[in-house]
Amino acid sequence: MSQSLTLQALNRVLASLDAARNGPALYALLSTLCLTGLLLASAEAALARQESGWGMAWAALALLVAFYGVNTTGLLLMDQSQGRPVRDVRDAFRDALGQAHRVLLCVLAVLILLGLLVAALTGLLWAARLPAIGQALFTLTVPVGVLLLGMAALLVALLVGPLTGPAIWSGQGVRDTLALLRRQARERLPEALVLMAAVLLLTALASAAVSFVVLTGGRVLALLAIWGADIDLQPQQLMAALLGYGLRSLGASGAPLPETPMSQAAMAGGGVVAALALVLPGLVYLRGCCAVYLVLRDLQASDPS
Repeated sequence: MSQSLTLQALNRVLASLDAARNGPALYALLSTLCLTGLLLASAEAALARQESGWGMAWAALALLVAFYGVNTTGLLLMDQSQGRPVRDVRDAFRDALGQAHRVLLCVLAVLILLGLLVAALTGLLWAARLPAIGQALFTLTVPVGVLLLGMAALLVALLVGPLTGPAIWSGQGVRDTLALLRRQARERLPEALVLMAAVLLLTALASAAVSFVVLTGGRVLALLAIWGADIDLQPQQLMAALLGYGLRSLGASGAPLPETPMSQAAMAGGGVVAALALVLPGLVYLRGCCAVYLVLRDLQASDPS
């Protein structure tokens, strides 16, 4: 990797920290998380009442909201990454409804390729049961299968997953996106892996900072509420809410169920904080994926080959 590439990539990846200043994207992702959480809670409540049909319906609706909400956020962050005026949230949602299916088509194409790979390896494993060539064939299949499956998992986690969405958000079609992924995997895989490692590092740092703020602030506020204002509140309830536990998850976390109005209010307020705590790392990650895509796209455009 050349020095110019390193400096350009570093500047664009570090710019991912500005994602929190994108007000429309912040609003879109926060709304998505809150609405998805409400729908999942409805699904959990329906399943608890033995209403499997309603539970599956609420869960499917939650997946749809999360999918289109993330794509809406991605469109807004792509505008910011390209230095364009950020579009209105409603316009971004309308565009997501018309473009997000391309992401699913790309994922489906990749899954088909993975299915063919798994089928081929399964056939080799079945052939390894033959008495004449089984032992030699299995000796060959083990290293080949391990390398192919491991590389496939690496490509899906650090190339296909992070770059498919940004390619679609920038206006690429399904065929162009698949061609870009194939070329990046063949020609610029080390650069892509290094850039995505930098994005994951920034996301981890953002998550650590948010966790420190939430946990420290939650403990201090719990002490002030109990010892300073004499509010009837169990500290475990507030901390569990800050970590994203719902009413039905408190028992598993060891916290008592909220029985007083103040405890219920603490659960509601803690849930809001938990949603906010997920937004910043999510924005940094999505913005970083957009930056990595733009860097790799520019490198591909400038490549004379």
